[in-house]
Amino acid sequence: MIDLNSSHILITGGAGFIGSWLIRELFVQYPQCRITNVDALTYAGNLDNLSDVSNHPNYTFVQGDIRDEGLMTKLVSDVDIVVNAAAQTHVDRSISGPQLFTDTNVMGTQVLLEAVRQAGVKRFVQVSTDEVYGSIEEGGFTESSPIQPNSPYSASKAAADLLVMSYFKTYGMNIGMTRCSNNYGPYQYPEKLIPLFVLNALDDKSLPVYGDGMQIRDWIHVRDHAKAVIRVIESGEAGEIYNIGSNNEWANIQITKTLLELLDKPESLIEYVTDRPGHDRRYAIDSSKMKNTLQWEPSVCFKDGLQETIDWYQENEGWVACVKERAKKANEALEQGVHAVPSVAC
Repeated sequence: MIDLNSSHILITGGAGFIGSWLIRELFVQYPQCRITNVDALTYAGNLDNLSDVSNHPNYTFVQGDIRDEGLMTKLVSDVDIVVNAAAQTHVDRSISGPQLFTDTNVMGTQVLLEAVRQAGVKRFVQVSTDEVYGSIEEGGFTESSPIQPNSPYSASKAAADLLVMSYFKTYGMNIGMTRCSNNYGPYQYPEKLIPLFVLNALDDKSLPVYGDGMQIRDWIHVRDHAKAVIRVIESGEAGEIYNIGSNNEWANIQITKTLLELLDKPESLIEYVTDRPGHDRRYAIDSSKMKNTLQWEPSVCFKDGLQETIDWYQENEGWVACVKERAKKANEALEQGVHAVPSVAC
């Protein structure tokens, strides 16, 4: 087991949703650890996500891109652990602009892996996604299931996963990998279903539901995900993959109606729109390996987590206003065919 309190940890993509929660949770559990956060601050990267830890004496932020070989070589030179949470993640954007996803998710991971290998970093953990497995009608994917990605986003993550495992097999690097189901919670950028629908409903705007809305996902609170990643960092076996899920499957239309009920908004706000190309029907993973070998269990009740998330967005009007401006600029750029959108200062 790795002593994280005495470790210097580099988190890539730490200003994003999952990365920022990981940093926050690390300082809760291991207040003595040192954390360096490197993030390119593209449209979804937001330093306001870390306002509560930005003054921590053991925290350092560096603005940079994981594709920058010189910077990555410099940053990993004195760290013990690297956790790669940097990625382009939105499926819709990957469909309209797949090259950026390949560049960041695949080539960026390769640059980072090589820097880690050359520096002899003790531990590398790749934060991946259950989407690499593709769709499944019944049961759940295990860590030994074949990967069958169906979108440019999931294909780029699958390619990165293969690269990571090749560095374990070829070079004997101490690699760990996580594949998590759909995350939700405070600080999530409103291009994903739950924050988008919460904010749209609060503004009495339509909630665009793809197809018939019967796509099924397993939902997990981001705090539980962060705790699971930390467990893999400290105790995961080298070369092993760990699925992280909650056994909490909901159809998208069920989520939509539940949010409207919690917000006391009418179902007339639901707008069914043309389904996304290659839209996976159901994601489901078996997390028993994570639970049995690393003694991890999700702890946040979904209904409670949804209410907490709704309350957070209502109570943090400044954060919401800033992110809405970022979303507006990012969407305008996307309409013009520009995908590498920098963050908008607030």
